[in-house]
Amino acid sequence: MTNSLPTSIDETLALLERSSYVADRSLATVVFLALKLGRPLFLEGEAGVGKTEIAKVLASGLDRPLIRLQCYEGLDVNAAVYEWNYSAQMIEIRLSEAEGISDRERVASDIFSPKFLIKRPLLQALEGQPGAAPVLLIDELDRTDEAFEAYLLEVLSDFQISIPELGTVTAHEPPVVIITSNRTREVHDALKRRCLYHWVGYPDAQRELAIVQARRPDAKDELSREVVAFVQALRGEDLFKSPGVAETLDWVSALHELDSIALDPATVNDTLGVLLKYQDDIARMEGSESKRLLEQIKSEIAALERV
Repeated sequence: MTNSLPTSIDETLALLERSSYVADRSLATVVFLALKLGRPLFLEGEAGVGKTEIAKVLASGLDRPLIRLQCYEGLDVNAAVYEWNYSAQMIEIRLSEAEGISDRERVASDIFSPKFLIKRPLLQALEGQPGAAPVLLIDELDRTDEAFEAYLLEVLSDFQISIPELGTVTAHEPPVVIITSNRTREVHDALKRRCLYHWVGYPDAQRELAIVQARRPDAKDELSREVVAFVQALRGEDLFKSPGVAETLDWVSALHELDSIALDPATVNDTLGVLLKYQDDIARMEGSESKRLLEQIKSEIAALERV
C-alpha cells in the first residue's frame, strides 16, 4: 500500500478495484478530481448503494487512518469537534487550591491547555501530517440540522477550527473528506458549493454482478446471477424501500450459508427479510408475487443463455 494519491482516473479505478469496490468511470473521475484538487466529495444516493464504503476503501487503499463522524439529530460541537474535560479541570482547580496557588490567570491557562482538551472527529482530522492526512468521513449529514451544517462551512472552506480558549487550529494538510447523504432532507447550497458532487445510484445488472463476484466470490455463479436479476427486477416494483447493494450482498451471503445453488420460491419467501426491511414490502412480495418475479427472471436468464 501507499499513501500517495492516484495520478489518473485509471489509477483511481485500480485503487478502488484493489479493495473490491467496483465503480463506474464517472464515480472514479469525481473521486480522482476530489483527491487532486483537495476538495471535499459530497455523495448522495439511496441507503446501501456504497457511499460510505468509498471512504473506507480510500483509507485502506491510500494507507491512511479513517476518522468517521456518524451524524444524528442533535449532533453538536461537543460531540463532533471538541469539549473540555470538565472533571479533570475541577480536580486541577482543587489541587491548585490545596497548594495555595491563588493566581487565577495561571490556573485558567493551566486548565484551558491542550492536555484537558478532548478531541472529537473533526478536530482529529486536522492533525494529520503532510503526506499522511486522514480520510474524514462525515456520514449521513442529512440527519443533522442546519446549525451544524453552518458550523461545517469554516471547516470545509479553510480546514480550520476556532477554539476560543486556544485560538485557531489549522490543518498542516487538508484531510480527504467524504460526506454522504441519504437525502432525507436537502442539504444547504452553501455547503454543497464547497464540495464536488456525485449521485451514487443503483448499479446496472452487469456492475452489480461484478460487485457480488468481487465481494462474495464463494457464492455459486448461477446463484449470483439469479440474485442480481431478482434484485434488479424487485427495484422496479412499487416498494416503500428498494433493496440496495448492501442488501444484495447480505442476501447472497445468507443463501450461501443455506447451501443454495439457485433460487427457488420457498427459499425466496423464507429469506425476504434479509432483502426487504419493511413488513408492508415483504407482505406485498411474498407468495405469488415473488414466485411470479422468480419465474420471470429465470425465463430471461434462460433466454440469454440460448443466444
